[in-house]
Amino acid sequence: MNIEIANRLVELRKKNNLSQEALAGKLGISRQAVSKWERAEASPDTDNLILLARLYGVSLDELLKTDDEILPIREEADECEDGGNGQDPSGTEADRGEEAENIRDAEMVHVGPGGVHVKDKDGEVHVGWDGIHVSSSGEGDDVHIDKNGIVVNGEKYNLWLSGFPMTLLIVIVYVSIGCIWNAWHPGWLLFFLVPIWESLLVAIRKRNAYCFAYPVLAALIYLCLGFFFRLWHPGWIVFLTIPLCYSVIGYFRGGGHEE
Repeated sequence: MNIEIANRLVELRKKNNLSQEALAGKLGISRQAVSKWERAEASPDTDNLILLARLYGVSLDELLKTDDEILPIREEADECEDGGNGQDPSGTEADRGEEAENIRDAEMVHVGPGGVHVKDKDGEVHVGWDGIHVSSSGEGDDVHIDKNGIVVNGEKYNLWLSGFPMTLLIVIVYVSIGCIWNAWHPGWLLFFLVPIWESLLVAIRKRNAYCFAYPVLAALIYLCLGFFFRLWHPGWIVFLTIPLCYSVIGYFRGGGHEE
């Protein structure tokens, strides 16, 4: 992303009276991601560009307009092929280094004071002070758990679904193990059970497995492997089961198992 677009993102955010953290919460991403956009260190993907345009009430053309000259694709390809001086057509070493850096940015696990942030090509999981946010880049669920409640794919769910006070039970158990065994950490992992339980009930009620917040379950498993067994690596492999899960669901819902 060039600096002109990055500056426009800063201008639009401030014009709408949003902090980086508030914008990140609306998009379901980390504040660090927003900061990278505004420093021109990274670019929003297509889904986030569309969300930004809708949020700010502007068109994509207006959001991305630039005065930079755009060279014809054929001309750029010719320069890469001959290199002018016999260079490797695959690009310079700096170009390959930048590409490798982009790959690392696309698949990362970060644990810091702001919380836990996991990102790969299939989506992002962020667990921090502002809540739990799971965003899928495919057709999976977007789950957000914060002070506003539980929101799955834009639909807010009642925490007292089916008359069972799961949230109250989790709070009681968490406070109990914290006071008795001083296990405030990692006892907070219990709160992952709230969206897992609620989405399970919704999936059963609607007879739709897509409603189950499997990415949240995957995040819980990953954190348990890391905190209890120090298996941050290769524990991240659990996130590879997310696309597999939705592929299996799609296969059976589409009748792919029938002859």
